[in-house]
Amino acid sequence: MRARSKTCPVCEAGVRVVDYKDERTLGRFLTDRGKILPRRLTGANAQQQHQIKRAIRRARVMGLVR
Repeated sequence: MRARSKTCPVCEAGVRVVDYKDERTLGRFLTDRGKILPRRLTGANAQQQHQIKRAIRRARVMGLVR
């Protein structure tokens, strides 16, 4: 059996730019320990994963997420 291909959750939501101030959205891409989830688990495409990574790092500096 083949696994169903995942669709990008950011593209589905219609978000063009991932914002570091949106804690809810960023929380979907973090583990309970605060680590960034990889693309193979989130289903995000490469461009969106890069935006997610940058947004999470900025939010950490600002103290919005751990």
